[in-house]
Amino acid sequence: MKRKISAKLLAWKNKTSGRMPLLIYGARQVGKTYIINEFGKEHYESVAYFNLETNNTVSSYFSENIEPERILMFLETQAQMQIIPGETLIIFDEIQTCERALTSLKYFNELAPEYHIIGAGSLLGVAINREKFSFPVGNVDSITLYPLDFEEFLWALGEDRLCCDIRSSFELSEALPHGLHEKALEYYRQYLITGGMPMAIRTFCETGSFLTVPDVQSKIINDYISDMAKYASNSESVKIRAAFDSIPVQLAKDNKKFQYKLAMKGGTANLFGTAIDWLLFAGTVLKCERISQGTMPLSAYRDLSGFKLYMGDVGLLMLKSGISQQSILSAGIAETPFLGAVAENYVAQSLVCNGYSIFYWTSEGIAELDFVIQKDNDIIGIEVKSGTRTKSKSLNLFVTKYKPTYCIRISSKNFGFENNIKAVPLYAVFCL
Repeated sequence: MKRKISAKLLAWKNKTSGRMPLLIYGARQVGKTYIINEFGKEHYESVAYFNLETNNTVSSYFSENIEPERILMFLETQAQMQIIPGETLIIFDEIQTCERALTSLKYFNELAPEYHIIGAGSLLGVAINREKFSFPVGNVDSITLYPLDFEEFLWALGEDRLCCDIRSSFELSEALPHGLHEKALEYYRQYLITGGMPMAIRTFCETGSFLTVPDVQSKIINDYISDMAKYASNSESVKIRAAFDSIPVQLAKDNKKFQYKLAMKGGTANLFGTAIDWLLFAGTVLKCERISQGTMPLSAYRDLSGFKLYMGDVGLLMLKSGISQQSILSAGIAETPFLGAVAENYVAQSLVCNGYSIFYWTSEGIAELDFVIQKDNDIIGIEVKSGTRTKSKSLNLFVTKYKPTYCIRISSKNFGFENNIKAVPLYAVFCL
């Protein structure tokens, strides 16, 4: 499956100066191992792949001297190939399981920058935020891989032309022909079921059926839960799972601010702070912070006591919430309350994938705007509706108070632009 990260990897490879070892972050099962191996096969003469979690021989070798020359000689004997600068891609998978391998990247950058090295790991974010890790600050580049966004989903289905039509309508703010609009909405509903996990999408593409998709998603969630038990203390893993399991309940509320008491009776910020950080570093959830003002820079107006948590993948949210596939595929269900929360999760996922820090705005308990983002010098308010009813008191208040250049309303309606509000269909969020 074609992924947008491939262009970033190629840009990294082609740097004429200043290229450093690359770390790829991302939740379990988002396709890190597959994409870096495929990238290596396509753009290098050879690939030297080492899984540091399963290959104890290689992992233990880092426990001693981590001078690059010594490490490279050993890796050549293990891979049974000559490692040639610029022609061989070295991959350290699950690098977070070997602290010294992560530290060695500093010395590769300083002493042997001509070698191309990529490190990846499902819990890399969790590992490097432990105090014992010596992270090679300033000596590595980094990229985060997210689940497939909706455009990548369309690519997997062979709908490249539809993607081009959507992007064209977005740029011009002109309505997509009705037939294509309805077709794109149907694909959007399908994406809510599969989500963006590569294996779930591949299963759907290969079978043409949604029936086995939940089996794939259940395995992914079980892997997440296993990680919680394996890589956290017993007491902490209980809180991590409680916070994770509470997300559908949190999003079902009118006020979607995360409430600790819904995760566990007597829950407090002190009890759950570390648990939520763990979920964020593992890439399994997304955090949307509350702001008190819609002015630049947004990060300066964060209210640290208020935030929303979304699932890192909307398909996994659908599975955990227990909504039937028939209900999702039925256009008539679009106006039900929880589908509004699902649409929000989908938009949050899309915005983060496009590199935005996400915030939401509240005003004295009378208004709550779903998202506010900063794009260059513009502050953009975003209202999300799952259906076609688009009246929004909160968006109007935000516009009146801060007079932004323009705002965005996301819904099932077609493209348009009126009163400085850009109407964007749900299927076109990847264009933002």
